Amino acid sequence: MNIFKAIILGIAQGLTEFLPVSSSGHLAVTQSLLNVPEDKVLFLTVMLHFGTLISVFFIYSKDIFNIVLEYLKMTVELLTGRGLKFDNEYRKLGLYIMIATIPTGLMGFFFGDVFESFYTSQLIIGVALMITGTLLWFAEKVHSGKRNIHNMKWLDAVIVGIFQGMAITPGISRSGSTIVGSLLRGFNKELATKFSFLISIPAILGATAFEVKDALSLGLGDLTSGILVAGILSAFLSGVFAIRALINFIKKEKLYYFSFYTWGIGGIIVILSLVK
Repeated sequence: MNIFKAIILGIAQGLTEFLPVSSSGHLAVTQSLLNVPEDKVLFLTVMLHFGTLISVFFIYSKDIFNIVLEYLKMTVELLTGRGLKFDNEYRKLGLYIMIATIPTGLMGFFFGDVFESFYTSQLIIGVALMITGTLLWFAEKVHSGKRNIHNMKWLDAVIVGIFQGMAITPGISRSGSTIVGSLLRGFNKELATKFSFLISIPAILGATAFEVKDALSLGLGDLTSGILVAGILSAFLSGVFAIRALINFIKKEKLYYFSFYTWGIGGIIVILSLVK
């Protein structure tokens, strides 16, 4: 492992984590092309996820700050006997992020082994990529509704959380599936995009915490602080670029562009898996 390979892996992780093309498959392919064994780079992979998480905090720092601030105020209100009040945008947004995390977490906990077994099937990954493309195409045809955070309901958060849980399947894009789920619930484009990225925070944190123990048990190998910093920084910068790019694609109703890519890649993988 060297700094150049870490930067390439970071760019691959940052771009595909947020662009709706499925990060897991692309990172695995990139590792293979760079001839980097997975067990030798597991800790770096975990740190790359951390880098992409920083990019969400960077883009949505104002929203995150206001959510935390409102929940601190709620704590004070609760301790002083004024009860719980979800009476503004950021309190509701924080509540719905927590609700959306529940079905995602339950799906990962109860079906994690099943989803993990899919990584050994190129056919499943290829089909999943084609499903991602179909979801993106369908979402573009549905367009968006006019619902904002003020008329969002708890059921909306549960459904979007289920869409996020589906993305544990390799080949199903997390950002793509959650945005599709949000648009199907009639969210406006701003809320659909914002909610998709904000609910990625507990999802990525949970996945990172779950993986870090196994990663450390395998050791750091030849990883140095310079390699780790280079990988995290490249994941962060490419993540910022990917988030901004996706926001732009959604605003211009060009989300279906990614359908052609995932259909093409998925189709090639399916064909190759069938002719082996």
